[in-house]
Amino acid sequence: MTSRISRELFEEARLLLPGGVSSPVRAFAPYPRYMARAKGAHMTDVDGNEYIDYCMGFGPLILGHARAEVVEAIKAQSQQGVLYGAPIEKEVEMARLISRYYPSMEMMRFVSSGTEATMHALRVARGYTGKKKIIKVEGAFHGAHDALLVKAGSGATTHSTPDSLGIPGEVTSNTLLVPFNDLDAMSRLIKAESDQVAALILEPVIGNAGPILPDEDYLRGLRELTEENSILLIFDEVITGFRLAMGGAQEYYGIRPDITTLGKIVGGGLPIGVFGASREIMSMVSPVGKVYQAGTFSGNPLSLAAGMKTIEILERKGHDDLNSQGKRMRRGLEQILQDMRLDYRVQGIGSMFQLFFCNAEVRDYAGAKECDSALFMRLFRELLEAGVYLPPSQWETNFLSTAHDKTVVDHSLDAFASALPRVVRS
Repeated sequence: MTSRISRELFEEARLLLPGGVSSPVRAFAPYPRYMARAKGAHMTDVDGNEYIDYCMGFGPLILGHARAEVVEAIKAQSQQGVLYGAPIEKEVEMARLISRYYPSMEMMRFVSSGTEATMHALRVARGYTGKKKIIKVEGAFHGAHDALLVKAGSGATTHSTPDSLGIPGEVTSNTLLVPFNDLDAMSRLIKAESDQVAALILEPVIGNAGPILPDEDYLRGLRELTEENSILLIFDEVITGFRLAMGGAQEYYGIRPDITTLGKIVGGGLPIGVFGASREIMSMVSPVGKVYQAGTFSGNPLSLAAGMKTIEILERKGHDDLNSQGKRMRRGLEQILQDMRLDYRVQGIGSMFQLFFCNAEVRDYAGAKECDSALFMRLFRELLEAGVYLPPSQWETNFLSTAHDKTVVDHSLDAFASALPRVVRS
C-alpha cells in the first residue's frame, strides 16, 4: 500500500491539531490513514486503499457505512431544515420509541454526545439524592469530563493518561473506584460510604478497555447492593444500547437500572446522546426541576432522523444474523490461535470482539493492562497493510455491522491467519 497523501496530510495536521487528530483514539504511529469515503463494511482512504472496517465509527454504524435508507432520511430532513432552536415532532417520536425498548427510561433528555449524557446523568443523580460521591468501575470510560476521567479506558488507557492535567483534585476526590467483577470490593465500599454515595455508574459490558463481560450474577448483585443502600444505578449503554439487543444490556441481562445513558446507534452515525430515568427522577431536570441542563444542538433534527431510520431497520432485521457473524468471527479467531498453539484470548459478545494478547481471561481493568499492547499494535499494522482496519488500540472494541457478511468475515479471518505468524515471530 502507498500512503503518501495520508503522510502529507498528517505533516500539516500536526501543526494545526494536537497530535494531528481531533480525538486521540484515532492516532497511531507513524501517522494515521485519512479516509475519503466508505460504504457498507468498507472504507477507502485518500490514497485509494480499501479496508474492511471493524472500527465502524467506534460503534454507531451498526448498519454499515452510508446505508442508503439512512442517507435518504438525512437528506430528506436537511431539506426541511437542519436546526430550529425549537421543539420538533421527531423528539417525541424518538422518545416514544426509546421508551418502548427501555422501560427504565420513562422520561429522557436528548443531548449531543455520550459524554454530555453521562455528565448530566451524574448531575441528576446528585440532585435527586442530595449526595455528592460517585462510584466508578476501573477501566470504564464515560466520556472525557472531569468527574469520571479517573482510571478510564479508551484513549486514556492507550495514551497512559488515566488522569488528566487540568482536573482539580477536589473534583476527583468525590469519585470512588472499584474493580469490575468484584462484588466483595463493591460491597465493602458501599457499606463504608453509602450515606455519601449518590450513584454507581458503569458500562454493563466494558467496551472501552476491550469487551470485558460481567461475571454471572455480577450485575444482579450490583442491583441488589444499590437498592439496599439507596444508591442510584446508572447503566452507561452508549456502546451496548441497541447493539446487544434492541433493549441493550438491560434487556440482555434482565437488569433495570435507575438511570440510563445512550448514544452511538441512536444517532445512526450522527452525534447524539440521551439520558433518561423514571418520571420522578427526570422531573428534577430543568425547566420543571432545579437540575440545569441545556444545549443548542440537543435533539438535533438530522441526528434524530438518522437514528430513527436506523432503529426502524433494526426492528425489521433483528440481531440474529449480526450476532451470528460476531460469533463466527470469535470462533474463527479462536481456531487460528489453537492451530498456532498461541495462548491468547478472544473475548466479546454479540457483534463485539477483541483479541487480547494475554494468557488469561480478561475480567477487569488490571487484567486488560497486563496484555501486550506493543504486540497488538504490530498486529494492527500488519492487518492495516492487508486491508483490515481495527481500532488502533489493544483497549478498544472491534465492531461488526449488518454489512459484515460471511464473505467479509472469512476474508478478515484469512488476513488474521496470515498476519499473526509474522507478528509473533517479530
